[in-house]
Amino acid sequence: MESSLDKEIIFTKVKELLCNEFKLDSLQIEPDKRLDEDLKLDSLDMVDFIINLKDYIGEKVNPSLFKNARTVQDVVNLLAPLWKSE
Repeated sequence: MESSLDKEIIFTKVKELLCNEFKLDSLQIEPDKRLDEDLKLDSLDMVDFIINLKDYIGEKVNPSLFKNARTVQDVVNLLAPLWKSE
């Protein structure tokens, strides 16, 4: 069972990955931010993002899981059941 603490950790890692990979300002990354409109990630950026998640999940992530993800929080929610504990 995932806790809000788990989701906070996932959010922090997602934020870190977005900042490092796409040179985004950490202050602009909030749970309600839209991936495309607010953070300006296109479909190729999302593929790169998903590929880089492997380091945190321990396996390849199926990109189709993210087809309906619109916000950073959507990504966190999708990752929560897949996330490997550190």
